[in-house]
Amino acid sequence: MDVKAKFGEKIKELRLKKGLSQEQLALIAEVDRTYIPDIEKGRRNVSLVVIYKLAQALQVNIKDFFD
Repeated sequence: MDVKAKFGEKIKELRLKKGLSQEQLALIAEVDRTYIPDIEKGRRNVSLVVIYKLAQALQVNIKDFFD
């Protein structure tokens, strides 16, 4: 499995733990609502800015995405 797919799985896991829909996460993270499904499926090469926004929205440390 490549790094984008692993990252996407982690985002989905953390999102579900928080009880958020993809649309809710996108709204909180201030990214387009169509972006989250692509991230979760490993289709996006996510920028550091988006990683930071997702960490803030999910209330986790960035390192938690890579553990």
